[in-house]
Amino acid sequence: MIAATINRGRRIAPARMVFSALGLAIGGLMLLPLAYLVLRAAEADPATVQDLLFRPRTIRMMLNTVALVTGVLVLGTAIALPLAWLVSRTNLKGRRVVNVLAVMPLAVPGYVMAYALIGLGGNYGFLNQVVGFRLPMPEGWWGATLALSLYTFSYLYLNLRAAFAGLDQSLEEAARALGATPREVFFRVTLPHLLPAFMAGWLVVGLYVLGDFGAVALMRYEVFSYAIYIQYSAAFDRVYAAWLALILIAAALSVVWLESRLREGAHFARTGSGAGTRPRRTHLSPFGQVAGWAFVVVVVMASLGLPLSVLSFWMTRSPDSVAHLAEALPDLLRAFGQSLSVAVPSAIVAAGMALPVAVLAVRYPSPLSTLINRLAFVGYAVPALAFALAFVFFALQGAPFLYQTHTLLIVVYALSFLALALGPIRSALYQARPSVEESARALGHGPVSVFWRVTLPTIRPGLVAGMVLVFVIAVKELPIAFLLAPTGFRPLSITMFTRTSEGMLLEAAPYAASIIVFSALFVGFVLRHDRKAGDER
Repeated sequence: MIAATINRGRRIAPARMVFSALGLAIGGLMLLPLAYLVLRAAEADPATVQDLLFRPRTIRMMLNTVALVTGVLVLGTAIALPLAWLVSRTNLKGRRVVNVLAVMPLAVPGYVMAYALIGLGGNYGFLNQVVGFRLPMPEGWWGATLALSLYTFSYLYLNLRAAFAGLDQSLEEAARALGATPREVFFRVTLPHLLPAFMAGWLVVGLYVLGDFGAVALMRYEVFSYAIYIQYSAAFDRVYAAWLALILIAAALSVVWLESRLREGAHFARTGSGAGTRPRRTHLSPFGQVAGWAFVVVVVMASLGLPLSVLSFWMTRSPDSVAHLAEALPDLLRAFGQSLSVAVPSAIVAAGMALPVAVLAVRYPSPLSTLINRLAFVGYAVPALAFALAFVFFALQGAPFLYQTHTLLIVVYALSFLALALGPIRSALYQARPSVEESARALGHGPVSVFWRVTLPTIRPGLVAGMVLVFVIAVKELPIAFLLAPTGFRPLSITMFTRTSEGMLLEAAPYAASIIVFSALFVGFVLRHDRKAGDER
């Protein structure tokens, strides 16, 4: 028995070493380009750095970035919080329908929402042509804030709805027993216990807004991500672009650090004995039902009705819409094929990278596996444009044969979306029983055989889910594709963005519609996962 245990330990050790080596290689691949970015920024002397950091334009972009993030968080919260409360804590009729409608805006990326807002106003816009009301063309802070809020509020909604559903009703009942009014209960008991959900949602939304390029570029609102692209693409000042990227990375990491500190320093668990009680739904009067649905309709019309109506308008704007679509079909299929040419391999590579990281985290927990697991999230936490710029500098200085190649684009996609693939794979590994693997080892199977015949089939659903997530996100990715695209590479996202920025709204419409269709796959995955989680609860 002792000898068998020793032999089993010897069999496990090589597998752990292999997974550790792979995990360290992936972590190094994450950090190496960022090191090159720092080296490029360090080429400037201290006087130049001081001038770059404190010039009026840099300060203005910092204020613009803070204003944009703040505006999106405030407006997104104003939309998501009432929706989450209506679905989770009231008897609103048709709550399941509202839940689906509240998640569906994730199918309309920020730059497609910006396209819809642009196509809404102006002399030739949807409103003026259909109802005779001319709306000024949206631009600047308010246009970017509206476009990004209507897309990102669903992330916050999902967090708040789950928190509402899991909140212990006894806490609120105790407050009512002490004489607190419903308003006081909400603001003094319920709202503070939603803080972890707020922080998680704000973190996701804040990081997305910091790294967004498409919506702010179309709205001509100068923030760091937009300025980085202008500085690099126009070859004005590559060192300045590097410093802007470092500032953006520092801002993103500061947001992550702040959220982590606030979350670790707070305690929201029940301290009493006994089981928690399920939330009690608030009974809405007939007027409350009407008011609740009126709010839902306004949100749905703005986040879904607006882009779909504007898209339909511009797709039928041509005198012969069918002929126009037939003429655009070859270019659309070509762009679709180019999107697939990077999205499919990116999904496979990302899943392959996530596999050793997940195995280390679940099967071989240690300080090293924790470090590797955290490094896997660097690509997702760092704003996409800054991450891509780091790889540009790395390729130019360290691997020029990779510059402007599909290989580099696929690798950067995989690293940037690695965290998306890691989540489902890691969850599947947690659900897989280690005893089955141990039984296979006891029957004489080696580590490779056990992994191939036992572990891999068990976690296949998680593996497929991770690849689907990466695939769909890669199809609609814009910042990384814009900076790293090989010559002649024109996927759906780039084609749609460039035609919109040039005022060719009619020509951009089919590409925007295709992106929405692909994004709907992502939303379907989210809803399916959400429904399964609800069934388990």
